[in-house]
Amino acid sequence: MIDQYVPNASSFAGQIDELILLITAIVGFWWLLAEGVFFWLIIKFNAQEGVKAQYVSGENAKEKRWVSMPHYATLVFDVIIMIFAVKAWQEVKQTMPQADSTVRVIAQQWAWTFVHPGPDNLLDTPDDIRLVDELHVEKGKTYHFELQSRDVLHSFSVPVFRLKQDIVPGRTIRGWFKPTMTGGFDIQCTEICGIGHGFMPARILVHTPEEFQNWQQAKSPAQAALPTPAEQMGGMK
Repeated sequence: MIDQYVPNASSFAGQIDELILLITAIVGFWWLLAEGVFFWLIIKFNAQEGVKAQYVSGENAKEKRWVSMPHYATLVFDVIIMIFAVKAWQEVKQTMPQADSTVRVIAQQWAWTFVHPGPDNLLDTPDDIRLVDELHVEKGKTYHFELQSRDVLHSFSVPVFRLKQDIVPGRTIRGWFKPTMTGGFDIQCTEICGIGHGFMPARILVHTPEEFQNWQQAKSPAQAALPTPAEQMGGMK
């Protein structure tokens, strides 16, 4: 249902959607029931001429059941929500599957810097690819990310991945995602980080394996430094 409005583009997005729908259904049911009882009581006990209002202290069991029974039922549903929430938290936040690649995300007022590994698939080597406000990944690969801030609190959010992680200055915060849909999607900062907070968008571009390899080879500084075939032929003359 949610993916009709915001695409489901990561391996764990469906699980997050199911949790949101479960909470919505449970809370929505109790809200409708509470409102129905509320208006029913208003109508039933509406002031009538010649009828005195009753003083209800809520001390006997018959009176208290209007509070105690919904209270116990709510606790049961809270436990159900907690079970599903803890399961999702453990699988998405506490479990780090084996990474196919790692990217570094650096936030600052008010832009993003993304450091991609080059063809050697290692960060902090000469062929790293650094881009501003543009992150490139490959569909079907598991990525670890390293979040860093150069100044204040930020928050790395990719709505189509159902991913949101705060970035704290002085710390490197790690997480993961696995894209399951190609295309270009929004990256947002969802922590108010100053006057330019609303002007801090970025894009994540999910490529097919062939597209990603071509992009990586074209953007790698080490690859760009190599002579072209025409230059090689010129040097042989």
